Amino acid sequence: MRCMTRNMTPFFYALYDAKEPILDEYGNESGEYEVRYHKPERSKANISAAMGETNTRQFGEDEAYDKVIVIEKPDTPIDEYSVLWIDTLPELTEDGELARNEKGEVITPWDYVVKKVARSLNSVSYAVSKVNVRG
Repeated sequence: MRCMTRNMTPFFYALYDAKEPILDEYGNESGEYEVRYHKPERSKANISAAMGETNTRQFGEDEAYDKVIVIEKPDTPIDEYSVLWIDTLPELTEDGELARNEKGEVITPWDYVVKKVARSLNSVSYAVSKVNVRG
C-alpha cells in the first residue's frame, strides 16, 4: 500500500516513557501512578475519516476503533502505549514539552489512543480510538 502525499494529514504522537508512583503529603506511595510520555513528535499520515466496513476486518471483528492511520514507514515507533493528537494540536512550550496551566494540568491533552497495530513489509496501520482525557 502506497500513501499519497496529498492525502497525508499532520498529527502529533507521544511515546510512552514511564509510570511513576504518586506520593502523598508524607512522602509515601499512594498506590496510584502517573504515566509519563516523551515530548510530542509531529508526523504525517493517511488518516481515515471514520470507521467503516472496509476497515473492520483489518484488525479483527472484536476490536472497536474510530479511525485508521496508515503510514508508509513500517519502522515508525508508534505502538499500543502511544497517545495521539489528531483532531486537535498540542500546545507546546519552547522546548517542545506540553504546555501546562497554573494547576499543572496539560492545556491540550491527547484526543486519541492506539488500540491495535498492524505492520506489513511496506506500511503500518494503526486502529485508534477517541478519548476524553479531561473527564
